[in-house]
Amino acid sequence: MASLNVYSVLVVLFLTCGAVLATKENDQIIQENNCETKMGLPCALEAFTSIFNTGSISNKCCSEIVVLGKVCHSALVKRTLENPLFKDLIPATIIGKSIQTWNNCLTLIDSPSPSA
Repeated sequence: MASLNVYSVLVVLFLTCGAVLATKENDQIIQENNCETKMGLPCALEAFTSIFNTGSISNKCCSEIVVLGKVCHSALVKRTLENPLFKDLIPATIIGKSIQTWNNCLTLIDSPSPSA
C-alpha cells in the first residue's frame, strides 16, 4: 500500500513538472520568434474565436496566420490551453481545430485567386 502512495506522488510530480516545462517551452518559442508581434489584434481575436469557439476566419486574417508561421501558431494555441481559464476545454479538440484552421489558411493562401 505504501508503494502505491509513493507511485502516486511520483506520477503527480512528473505530470506537474511536465506541465511547467511545457509552459516554459511554449513561452520560449513565442519569445524567441517574436510571435506576439507578428499578428494584429483584430486578426488574433478572429483566429482565437475560430479556434476556441465557433466562427470563420477571413482571407486577410488567414494571410496573417500564414505569415505568423506554424511554430508560432501552435505555440500560441498551446500556451492558451495552459491558461486555467480554459481548463474545461478538451485540448485534443482545440488542437484539431487549430490544425484545421492552419491547413485551411495555408490552402487558401497557396491557391491561385480566380480571374476577374
